Amino acid sequence: MSRSIKKSPAWTDHTSPGTRWSKRQAAKAVRRYSENVQNGKWYRKIYCSWNICDYRFFKTRQQAIKEWQTSTWLPEQLLTEAEIINTWEKQYRRK
Repeated sequence: MSRSIKKSPAWTDHTSPGTRWSKRQAAKAVRRYSENVQNGKWYRKIYCSWNICDYRFFKTRQQAIKEWQTSTWLPEQLLTEAEIINTWEKQYRRK
């Protein structure tokens, strides 16, 4: 198993339908562009990157533990500290 980890504790929202749809629209716009696309990052001028909703969530290990300790949500209270840390590592730390 790989021992590589992320450099920053971030979780990206690549699974929501809005993100997939907007990225697909951007790819279609670039592919269907009839004029010549120059080398480099010129393709960014074809589709506005602000229309792509790509979210990143940051949470440290200490924040996850503190949220678990102060949580009033019952399913989260039933989990142990080890399970909370494992969930945090799965979402935010591991690649």
